[in-house]
Amino acid sequence: MKKVGDTIRFLSGSDRGDQAPAPRRANPADAEVLDAYSQAVINVVESVSPAVVSVSGERGGAGSGFLITPDGYAITNSHVVGGRERLYAETNDGDRVDAKVIGDDPSTDVALLRLASSDLPYAELGDSGATRVGQLVIAMGSPLGLHSTVSTGVISAVGRTLRGQDGHLIENIVQHTAPINPGNSGGPLVDSRGRVVGVNTAIIAMAQGLGFAVPSDTAQWVVSEILAHGRVRRRQLGVTAAAQQLSRAAVRQFDLLSEHVVEVVEVAPGSAAQKSGIRSGDVIVAINDRITASVDDIHRLLSVMPHDTPITLSVVRGNRKLDLAIAWGN
Repeated sequence: MKKVGDTIRFLSGSDRGDQAPAPRRANPADAEVLDAYSQAVINVVESVSPAVVSVSGERGGAGSGFLITPDGYAITNSHVVGGRERLYAETNDGDRVDAKVIGDDPSTDVALLRLASSDLPYAELGDSGATRVGQLVIAMGSPLGLHSTVSTGVISAVGRTLRGQDGHLIENIVQHTAPINPGNSGGPLVDSRGRVVGVNTAIIAMAQGLGFAVPSDTAQWVVSEILAHGRVRRRQLGVTAAAQQLSRAAVRQFDLLSEHVVEVVEVAPGSAAQKSGIRSGDVIVAINDRITASVDDIHRLLSVMPHDTPITLSVVRGNRKLDLAIAWGN
């Protein structure tokens, strides 16, 4: 290409003379890498897609889900369920069957369904704690009503947090770059071995290439709680509280590790907090020696500690620091 004055002229081969570079030949090694990548994705899709279902209700709304047992148990998002007890699920083969909501946990945006069918293909839940940034992942679902849609990307971050429908934080969210759209919600995020490492849950409007998934470890815990107890058990203190900041003098006086604390505003009658002697005005500084710098910290610690673990709240009351054992009801 030559520029003459203000005009640009594209030259023919004869104009370029002998200096024109030869066309770049395809590198056989590049083709082999591309084929290996393609084959990995194809293998996963062929293995997992039969377990992916489209979820919808009579009053509109649609999402995705995936089977985890051959007798019809399937995972989807709580916001896909939308408080409804009965839905419909359409399988990869086009069969439309009734689906009953077995359990719904808005705090993690995970719901468990049971399809009225058996001998179904199912996906394996993997270990989301073993995922690494840069790892290949495949998002599957029914975005915009288009069944069996697949997109690929990589894990771009781990350990993110998102706020659930009830205001609680969902921990260890997997951020990824596999494009997802409305209707992907509840579909599986799968690794290169075909194991589900996340449940696609959200996208950020106007932000291309940012998708989020509830980790499979969380989904597996929710499912086990629902199957064993009919619901996800969470300890509740029974207090209204607000974040506060202590003076540096108070931090030094009580030998605290953080100036950020949680003040009890109100104690509910008959609650575990009241039975344990917690009072309005108490300042919660730790649970089992773990810092509570926010209300979210209290929710998180109470949710992750096993139910047979004794709980002790460290509080500042006036000029004293107290350790109060929590008396949980049955």
